[in-house]
Amino acid sequence: MVVTDKSTADIYYNALLNREESFVGIFYAGVKTTSIFCISNCRARKPKPANIEFFTTVKDALAYGYRPCKICRPTENAYEPPDPIKYALHLIRSNPKEKVPDFKLKENAIRPEQVRRWFQKNYGMTFQSYQRMFRINQAFNELKTGTKITHTAFDSGYESLSGFGYTFKKIIGRSPMKSLNTNIVSLSRITSPLGPMFVAATEQGICLLEFTDRRMLETEMKDLQKSLNARIITGENEHIQQAKKEIEEYFAGTRQHFDVKLDPVGSDFRIKVWMRLLEIPYGKTISYMEQAVSLQMPTAVRAVAASNGLNKIAIIIPCHRVIGANGKLTGYGGGLERKRWLINHERDHSTDPLKPLQLF
Repeated sequence: MVVTDKSTADIYYNALLNREESFVGIFYAGVKTTSIFCISNCRARKPKPANIEFFTTVKDALAYGYRPCKICRPTENAYEPPDPIKYALHLIRSNPKEKVPDFKLKENAIRPEQVRRWFQKNYGMTFQSYQRMFRINQAFNELKTGTKITHTAFDSGYESLSGFGYTFKKIIGRSPMKSLNTNIVSLSRITSPLGPMFVAATEQGICLLEFTDRRMLETEMKDLQKSLNARIITGENEHIQQAKKEIEEYFAGTRQHFDVKLDPVGSDFRIKVWMRLLEIPYGKTISYMEQAVSLQMPTAVRAVAASNGLNKIAIIIPCHRVIGANGKLTGYGGGLERKRWLINHERDHSTDPLKPLQLF
C-alpha cells in the first residue's frame, strides 16, 4: 500500500537520507522524477521529499509503475538478511545441536535485540523458538534412523530426558517414543529477486514453494498439515537444500530445468493438471485452453485454470507459463507483476531461437 501518513513518511525519508539498514524491507521509496524505487540503504543521490512516495511492499511499487533501482537492486536485496542475521543463522546451521545464547551473539558483535526483531518479522517467532524447532527437527531425523533417545537428547544439548521430551512433544505433538510414525514437513526460507519465499519438504520431496506474501499461504500450510497428517516445523532436509541451490541457479539464468524431487499434495485431477505444467518448455507459454486440450479435457478450461491457481509449488511447477487465449496475463497467486517478470526472465535466457510469445 502507499504510505499516506505524513509522520510515517517523514520517518521513512530520514531513514532514506541516513541509509539506515534497519529499515531495509520496511519501505520502498518511489522517485517520481525517475520512476525508480529504492530501499532504505541505497547509495544513490536522494531527491526532495515532494518527489518521493513510499510503499510497504515490492508488489505495490511495481504496480504503480516504478522500476527497481540498479544501484540498490531492491527486488534482490530488500529481504536479504543483514550481515549480523546471516552470521546468527550460520552459528545455528554450523552447530545445529548447540544453543546460541545472547552472550554468544554479543561475542560476535551481534545485538540480540536486532536478531529477535528480524526473526519475529520474518518468521513470526523468536530467535530462541527458531533454534528449538531447528534442533528438534535434527533430533527427529536422528531418531528416524534408529539413534537411541538418550543419545539424541544429550547430544542435542539437553541436560535431562524430561526436558528433551517436553520440548519434543510440544513441537512435534508426540513424545519421542511415539513419534517414529509421525509425519514432519520441514520449512525454510529463500531469498529471491522477487522477494522472500518459503520452501517446505516432506521426506519424499518439495511440497511447497511460495512467496511469503501470498494471501493463501496460511490456508495452504493448514491444508498441507491436514492432508499429510503432519506437523510443519522449521528445519531443512536434503530436498530443501537442493531446491535452494536450484532456485538460485534459476534466478541467475543458468538453470532451465529442475531436478529436485517433488511431493505435490492434491487430488488426482489437480496433480494431473500440475504434471502437465512440467511439460511446458522453459521460455514458452501456452493458453489455459491449450492446457485443457492437451489433457483431453477441452470443456474443463475453468477447472484446469482453478487447479493451476491451487498449485503450491511455484516456479518449479511453472503455472506462470499459462496465459489467456488473447495473450494477456491472467491470475497468478504471486501477483501479475511477478508472473510478467518470470516470463520475461525465461524469454531473455531461453536458448531456443524461437522466442516466447510477445506479451508486452
